[in-house]
Amino acid sequence: MANGANLLLKNKYTLGVVIVALLGGMGFGIGVFTFVYAKGASYLGNDPKACVNCHIMRENYNGWTRSSHHSVATCNDCHAPHTLIGKYKTKAVNGARHSWAFTTGWFHEPIEITPTDRQITENACRHCHGDIVQMIDRPHQGASPLQCIKCHPSVGHLES
Repeated sequence: MANGANLLLKNKYTLGVVIVALLGGMGFGIGVFTFVYAKGASYLGNDPKACVNCHIMRENYNGWTRSSHHSVATCNDCHAPHTLIGKYKTKAVNGARHSWAFTTGWFHEPIEITPTDRQITENACRHCHGDIVQMIDRPHQGASPLQCIKCHPSVGHLES
């Protein structure tokens, strides 16, 4: 009887391993398919054309091509931290969020920047325009910090 019980436990264990392996394999396969279908590798670089892999970004991309920043900044210069880890962490988080939102259709129209991404963009403004921003901030010391994109909301994406 002990051998029968051991065999049953072994079969349940084997069945569990097979189920976990199948589910893991399916998840991996779907993930690889999605990454390839969505041209995921293109997001690892710095080419702004990657941003228009998703049709909803077309207007933002077109605005950028006509903006003053077109000749000096790519999407990553304004929308990703200037550190290697920060850049790819932001790309991973935004990529997952954007993939989910645009696949399901669950996002606000027009698209809006998140508070975290707003701060990243603010830091990018200050990174490139530090001297000017410092002069603007000086008279406002002690007050809430001024936000560049509050006064310049479409500087990198001209209104269509």
